[in-house]
Amino acid sequence: MTYLVTGATGSVGRHVVDELLRAGHPVRALTRDPARAALPEGVQVVRGDLTRTTTLAPALDGVTGVHLIDVGGPNYTPLPNGQEIVDLLARAGVRRVTLLSSWAPGTLEPAVTGSDLEWTYVQPTEFMANALAWAESVRTGGVVEEAFGATRTAMVHEADIGAVIAAALTEDGHAGNSYGLTGPELLDMPAKVRILAQAIGREITYVELTVEQLRERHRAQGVPQEMIDFHVAAFGEVPEDAYQVTPTIEQVTGCPPRTFRQWAQEHAGAFL
Repeated sequence: MTYLVTGATGSVGRHVVDELLRAGHPVRALTRDPARAALPEGVQVVRGDLTRTTTLAPALDGVTGVHLIDVGGPNYTPLPNGQEIVDLLARAGVRRVTLLSSWAPGTLEPAVTGSDLEWTYVQPTEFMANALAWAESVRTGGVVEEAFGATRTAMVHEADIGAVIAAALTEDGHAGNSYGLTGPELLDMPAKVRILAQAIGREITYVELTVEQLRERHRAQGVPQEMIDFHVAAFGEVPEDAYQVTPTIEQVTGCPPRTFRQWAQEHAGAFL
């Protein structure tokens, strides 16, 4: 049973690939640029683009399960061709699908959940990998500049997301479920920065930005206005108890979710 992983070179997709390989499953990885994929030995890397449905057909030969992401193109734009993708999967004989949620509603999620495929929808909260956006400012100035310092989130390790997706693809009992994934603890910005500082053995100063300063920075980076608005709504315009820890990762994988301290220790080199 071959499994196709789209978004295979992303922060979550790489872990999906690793989990499937460890379990002994044949893995095919879809990427726009196979020469730069740098995926483990044993993975069949194929060229394809989710935004161009016809490019997926060759990659689906002999595939029974597919992991999908609901974004494509620059700036993680939601896919416009969701129904076309689902129709192609059905014609190719794909039986089981996992879908990783995106930052904005797209066409793929309703197409998948409205289909006859055995689907599982995976909805993680804030990725721990998002902290890599602080790496340059920590290396060069020992500072993290972010807004919404008091907002507490239950950041989730991307390896735990990959483990849940691999389980849902390869095991029975997950079809029709939507899994909200979190890490094991709620942390505000000062706590995240403190944990990161301890992991790298250096002092890091947290500077809280205003909402307008955050917007200006994102605009200068070329972030689309819709994504900026989403960021503000997700982290700023929320009640105090908006984010809660869920037991889903341990229920699905049998292992407790990894902590941000573990993630920081694993990625300390990026901040040094």
